[in-house]
Amino acid sequence: MKTSSIHGMWSSRLAFVLAATGSAVGLGNIWRFPYITSENGGGAFVLVYLICIALVGLPVMFSEIVIGRRGRMSPVNSMRELADDVGASRAWMGLGFLGILAGFLILSFYSVVAGWTLHYGFLYLKELFGGAGITDPNATFGALLANAGELTFWHGVFMVMTVGVVALGVEKGLERAVGILMPVLFVLLLILLLYGVSTGHFMDAVAFMFKPDWSQVSGGMIVTAMGQAFFTLSLGMCAIMTYGAYLPSHVHVPKVGTAVALSDTAVALIAGLAIFPVIIAFGIDPGSGGAGLIFTSLPLAFAEMPFGIAYGMAFFLLLSVAAWTSAISLMEPAVAYLVESTNLSRKSAALTVAVLGWLAGLASVFSFNIWSEVSVGGKSVMDAIEFLAADIMLPIGGLLTAIFAGWVLSKTITREELDDKMHDWAFKGWLWLTRIVTPLLILVVMAGILGVF
Repeated sequence: MKTSSIHGMWSSRLAFVLAATGSAVGLGNIWRFPYITSENGGGAFVLVYLICIALVGLPVMFSEIVIGRRGRMSPVNSMRELADDVGASRAWMGLGFLGILAGFLILSFYSVVAGWTLHYGFLYLKELFGGAGITDPNATFGALLANAGELTFWHGVFMVMTVGVVALGVEKGLERAVGILMPVLFVLLLILLLYGVSTGHFMDAVAFMFKPDWSQVSGGMIVTAMGQAFFTLSLGMCAIMTYGAYLPSHVHVPKVGTAVALSDTAVALIAGLAIFPVIIAFGIDPGSGGAGLIFTSLPLAFAEMPFGIAYGMAFFLLLSVAAWTSAISLMEPAVAYLVESTNLSRKSAALTVAVLGWLAGLASVFSFNIWSEVSVGGKSVMDAIEFLAADIMLPIGGLLTAIFAGWVLSKTITREELDDKMHDWAFKGWLWLTRIVTPLLILVVMAGILGVF
């Protein structure tokens, strides 16, 4: 059993929790989770979601950490090492390749969307120092999407930010970055939450998000909750597996995994409680979710509210930080694999992945302008890439991870990595979930995504 990774190690349990939470907390948390909560029964959805976290999210997260920490290498080589250890086929290395490819594809379009947040943050920064404000948000957003050069520039800026962290390594890069960025994210959330309270519509927001509507509980709502539980924790793309490879042997996996899941959920809920009071106060339709609200509706509120310019800049800074910490984890698995499998240094490997990711991201950039008429399976180019990576590859990766950890790895290995002092009932419970319940529920999620029911 290896006790350290060639790439470096997290210095503490807190460092891992911050890094894994940063991986899990992304653009979708800040808006999508509060939105789908409100649209799917409020408090009823939150309860179902937490159950799904326990039944789907945590078993797969524990499995990824176990595999990563036992192998102490990139996902591909950890899978090879562990398959050899238990006498299984090396075809399991394909799970590592699948996760790396899914993460790379997500990084390519995620960087483009993150570039939007940088652009808007810059607009509010200029306005703060006397520049022209956003008077027509729809026109501003439309002009950004139509300008391939502008999108490419901000896509490049974000990719440079990401590679700059990853190239420095685990201790000097990843750990130092999340040690700064995650506290910044929490402080920004707190500031925005306090402002939300000051609007006088905080309790309206609480009711909007959490008033239980049990009539909304249905098969479709449960599938939505399961999908959110799975995707929000960055599972299936081997990011958590890679981070697990840097986790010290003495750290209790169930404790840190649960801490990450709870932190991720808390950020999403607090974000909703910070944003929705502003939305309600200024008469914006809370149901206008996604980019339409963030980039067109909210700027209207920022223009009218006291300290709106500063709030707008803080809001888009929050989005940028959330995207940054997620992108770091998307790039790391591919970089770790290149370092292990080639003669490239970490800096060269990181630069290689960044350049390739930036080039791949141009497909998403052009899907809004030059290739706006191009359709792939009835979807735009960017939507097609997102569907392949997030809706197809990630569930398959999570399913295979659960099967490998539950059925292929020996009980001795999983027991040692989870905690050899773990109660028998707790270990058997995790094993039962990982072997039976979690795979079945992931198959249900995939069936729902593919429109089987």
